[in-house]
Amino acid sequence: MQTATPAERKVSRPRADALRNRERIVTAAREMFVEDGPEVPLDEIARRAGVGNATVYRNFPDRQALVREVVCSVMDRTARAAESALAETGDAFEALSRFVHVSAEERTSALCPMISAGFDKNHPDLEAMRERVEQLTEMLMERARAAGQLRPDVGVGDLMVAVAQLSRPPAGAGCLSADRFVHRHLQLFLDGLRAPARSELPGAPVTMEDLRQS
Repeated sequence: MQTATPAERKVSRPRADALRNRERIVTAAREMFVEDGPEVPLDEIARRAGVGNATVYRNFPDRQALVREVVCSVMDRTARAAESALAETGDAFEALSRFVHVSAEERTSALCPMISAGFDKNHPDLEAMRERVEQLTEMLMERARAAGQLRPDVGVGDLMVAVAQLSRPPAGAGCLSADRFVHRHLQLFLDGLRAPARSELPGAPVTMEDLRQS
């Protein structure tokens, strides 16, 4: 096996450092967006990430590019959690439940305001990640439905809305202070999804297309 020359190693190190810096920026931005909202100063993000302002702007030319990267990274982790749940061979509903709890940890609902006004919701990167998450979630739900464990009158949109609403703090409550209640309330919701259904739901199952058109 050919060993890299000192010159080659010297070239590769900055690249690895640059990737680590980018990851630190995205992690810090996600934390601060959740805590303080999408308008948090980029200088503050750089400070938490432990990098200089120039490093932030070198990786992300504007705030929208950074917001998009944060949202895509959250959706990527959510998709990987769904893939991990699909790889499980045990109880289908329990796999779906674990995915719901893990995805709630990503605080997607806290990022929702960032993908509203002034944000390109149709950017190809975001659309691809959104489609991936939706497809994997539907696969998890269909597997539980086929096993007779998930009530048949719920759709992906129903699940997404409930997770977003239940993981979002109520008005007047701090975003982080409500965290300790999230999984309790999610479990109450998940118990209501089990088949056989205890009641009839009004309306039809909600799809993601329904949500996009509303």
